Amino acid sequence: MAGTTRIPTEAHALALLRAGNRAAVTVAVLDLHLRGAVRAGRAGTLRTSGPAPGVPLPALTKAVRASLYRPAGMGQLLDRHGVRAALGALREDLVAAGLLRSVLPGRTRAGRRALKRLRARNPLPTAPAGLSDGDKLLLVALHGDRALTLLVPRFTREAGLTGRGGTTERGLRQSWAGGGSDGGFTCGVV
Repeated sequence: MAGTTRIPTEAHALALLRAGNRAAVTVAVLDLHLRGAVRAGRAGTLRTSGPAPGVPLPALTKAVRASLYRPAGMGQLLDRHGVRAALGALREDLVAAGLLRSVLPGRTRAGRRALKRLRARNPLPTAPAGLSDGDKLLLVALHGDRALTLLVPRFTREAGLTGRGGTTERGLRQSWAGGGSDGGFTCGVV
């Protein structure tokens, strides 16, 4: 391990560190939603709704956008190749930074301390008023489902971002043989 630990500033990297793949993809989806590029489709699904204006997209957010070539629920989105590849690269970055272990999955002591400090400096507010989009992404990355339901309750509910991934996801037609899996993980608080 390197002598110094670099704390990531990207919300999706912090979400991956806090709670894994689903949390990171949830932050990427929220980023696209806040930019007006993704909206809820049928109950529990996501779909593109326009271009993603603003600064260049982080790699994971770009992969999520490209993977929504057809509406998908969270479980399907997590199974798409581009998203898996971007998550793998992000995970490698966190391992290189000394925040995740490469052999036994999980955070290192430095990763746990970094998250604890960031949560202490960025507590969950009582209302979403006055928060920038960047603040919302950071709060969702650090606090998970509680922040999602506070900051974007309607989108969270309609897109199936909490719980088991929406009510209609199992009924969506899949584009590959064998289907995907819905692991039932949430963006929950660790």
